[in-house]
Amino acid sequence: MFYDTLSNAHGMAHDPFKAIVAPRPIGWIGSRGRDGSRNLSPYSFFNAVSDRPKIVMFSSSGRKDSLRNVEETGVFTANFVSGPLIGAMNASSVAVPYGTDEFAIAGLTPVDGRLVDAPYVAESVAVLECRVTTITTLKDMGGADTDSHAVFGQVVGIHIDESVIREGRFDLALAQPIMRLGYMDYAGIGPIFELGRPKPPTAV
Repeated sequence: MFYDTLSNAHGMAHDPFKAIVAPRPIGWIGSRGRDGSRNLSPYSFFNAVSDRPKIVMFSSSGRKDSLRNVEETGVFTANFVSGPLIGAMNASSVAVPYGTDEFAIAGLTPVDGRLVDAPYVAESVAVLECRVTTITTLKDMGGADTDSHAVFGQVVGIHIDESVIREGRFDLALAQPIMRLGYMDYAGIGPIFELGRPKPPTAV
């Protein structure tokens, strides 16, 4: 099958786009408003985009509370979602009025960042403390603004629980990452294997 995305006439029960671009890490974003209120929300559009410097990005479809908070304060945390935290992550996705504390809803322990004025999840095995570098409203191919907004943040501090460090590595088998698929689907990781990069052929 083929369909153009302007008409989006795919004939399926649900749009397959996000299922095709999968899996994606979950951006579990912790932030604080100018009024001091805490917010914790999972975003399905999240990833690392650079390692020199270390920069991550999450995208908000619509002007959600996390976007408002990072615009006001310029900082946020990205919290690692592991298997034991699936229920809490899902609980924090509930739509509630601005100023409602999702940490409390999800039964999680908020901790203030060491380098940024934003809360993080104490129960998370890894946390990135981030300072905003860019917030941009995404444009379509005609140059018109959309209602999607990308937030880029430079990682200034990293927390790692000692329980997931093995042989000098952040061990993903121990950390049990949960990934976002399409629709309402999620997945853990299967067997982990290493794959070395091929070496260029030797000149004759």
